[in-house]
Amino acid sequence: MSNTIIESNFNFPNQKSVYQGKVRAVYNINDKELVMIATDRLSAFDVVMPKGIPYKGQILNQIATSMMKATQDLVPNWLTAIPDPNVAVGHICEPFKVEMVIRGYMSGHAAREYKAGRRILCGVPMPEGLKENDKFPEPLITPATKAEMGDHDEDISREDIIKKHIVSEEDYIVLEDYTRKLFQRGTEIAASRGLILVDTKYEFGKTRDGKIVLIDEIHTPDSSRYFYTEGYQERQNNNEAQKQLSKEFVRQWLIANNFQGLDGQTVPEMSDAYIKTVSDRYIELYENIMGEAFVKADVSDIQSRIEGNVLEYLKK
Repeated sequence: MSNTIIESNFNFPNQKSVYQGKVRAVYNINDKELVMIATDRLSAFDVVMPKGIPYKGQILNQIATSMMKATQDLVPNWLTAIPDPNVAVGHICEPFKVEMVIRGYMSGHAAREYKAGRRILCGVPMPEGLKENDKFPEPLITPATKAEMGDHDEDISREDIIKKHIVSEEDYIVLEDYTRKLFQRGTEIAASRGLILVDTKYEFGKTRDGKIVLIDEIHTPDSSRYFYTEGYQERQNNNEAQKQLSKEFVRQWLIANNFQGLDGQTVPEMSDAYIKTVSDRYIELYENIMGEAFVKADVSDIQSRIEGNVLEYLKK
């Protein structure tokens, strides 16, 4: 099994603090910039799996940074440098405590709610007469509160976000506008690669001068769901499952092994053989989403490689 990075416990010059997220570790350097390391941790149902997935961090970082560059004409983002395949560096920001989820199709969580008979999701009505994976007439923004490690993200309506002063109305209007613009561009990029961007989430923060910018990841298989365009309509007509590119295949494997992150449930054992299949799927995701071959970075000593590249960057 290839070397993976699961723990990230570096101590960089002028480091003020470190935040360990579900997948990424974020280092505050001198209260001026953030060094974000994409680990190989795998999170599903808001639970971090016990084993890492080879190359997953590199894949997520390279997709996210590439997509940020491809959307920076529409929406400003936090990114300033990419010193290592697993590392992004950018402006320090105060994150908004909501994730802006946008759904073009009735899939995943929305489909589960729909099957349970609910027609309102995050205060937004879902039309009658839909079946799983049908396209919504217009994309729906269905925000979620951002959970701490080990907690579950929770659905929340626009009205509650503003009423509870989680985000001001003035700022929320900007978040909605940016979310729709990013989703439209993401949809166009996906279409050019024979894919449908089904749903995704965006996170935003404010820079020190009060500018709202896109942060974290964008259009990765961890934050997004993709279908293949070819055969989509035929599969819908035949009531067949869609062929998709996302982390959903991991969720479905966990569900089949009686795990959905609920109290009392135990994460099923992931064999090395299964982990290899997950890594291979992530590489497939990369190559389809990016439209190019994936080049594996040297992982013979991934910790030293990342540390060395970040230190070299910080010297400059």
